[in-house]
Amino acid sequence: MAQTTELCRTASVAHLPRVVAATRSPMAQAAPLLPTPADFLLPPILHTESGAVRGVGVEIEFVGPTAESIAKRLSDALGGRVVQEDPHSFRLEDSSLGRIRVELDSRIVHPGKKPGLLGGVMPKIAAWFGSAASFLIPCELVTSPIPMDRLHEADGLLQILREAGARGTQDAPLYAFGLHFNPEIPRSDAPSIIAILKAFVLLNAWLRRVVAPDTTRALLGFADPFPTEYARLLVAPDYWPELPGFIDDYLAFNPTRNRDLDMLPLLLHLDEARVRAALPTEKINGRPAFHYRLPDARVSDPGWSVAPDWNRWVAVERLASDRERLESVGLAFLAYEGEEKSWGDTVERIAF
Repeated sequence: MAQTTELCRTASVAHLPRVVAATRSPMAQAAPLLPTPADFLLPPILHTESGAVRGVGVEIEFVGPTAESIAKRLSDALGGRVVQEDPHSFRLEDSSLGRIRVELDSRIVHPGKKPGLLGGVMPKIAAWFGSAASFLIPCELVTSPIPMDRLHEADGLLQILREAGARGTQDAPLYAFGLHFNPEIPRSDAPSIIAILKAFVLLNAWLRRVVAPDTTRALLGFADPFPTEYARLLVAPDYWPELPGFIDDYLAFNPTRNRDLDMLPLLLHLDEARVRAALPTEKINGRPAFHYRLPDARVSDPGWSVAPDWNRWVAVERLASDRERLESVGLAFLAYEGEEKSWGDTVERIAF
């Protein structure tokens, strides 16, 4: 219990000691210390079935500097070469953090990639449209999988964005930008995947309360939580179907990308034919990873780190790895009769 209590505390204030130290040092105030590996908790299963350290892709949305200028700054800091895909899409190859893509987050300004509203027009028109709309359409920085024991290096990306003048969620009323994690699955068997989804659903009310989406996100809408009927099916102690049955159940209740833990990329990777039979036209790229979407990217805030959000994901994986505790929390959820938001307070008391 002491260990899990410490996890909850660390997940909320992972880099507080360094912030406190910075207030005592004028030099630290001018250049805030970056989080270290000690600020980033590691999941209970760190390696894949092949023995490699699991990776986690990071996606950060922002506005301000162009995709090209950010790609060049990343190259200056991390090495590698910049490759232009179109006027609003660039990728950095062979950097110290692997491949990083930076582009305007809208298909209609990338006609060479996939058909969209402007997919059939000349690239120059799409480029002009992207330039005209860039003050509203966010850029998206997407990393290739970073080894989980090096995830602290992702905070260096935030520093590069800040120095370039990037703006985030808190900088304007209509800036509703997100942070996404794509943690590689530890195992590809059904029980491992189901356990993590169970743990996420059980902790989701707490996660949503702690993340505290800003007012803009609340007005514009973010990802919906899993339907209560599906949550009750999923967290039942005897619910451990084989993979085909699990995928069928998921698709029946969640035929959408609009979930804060979007399972469709992973399910497509595991069984493309089954997913495509249910969702033939949905835009999904299969990958062996969970897609965890968070509603807040405060890139211009010098005190913002991805560590607390990451550590809360680790809390999910730790609950998933403790089958006895997972079952106990699931039974409490099934017996709970209060409102969903109040369950967040309850699960914080009984799960940590």
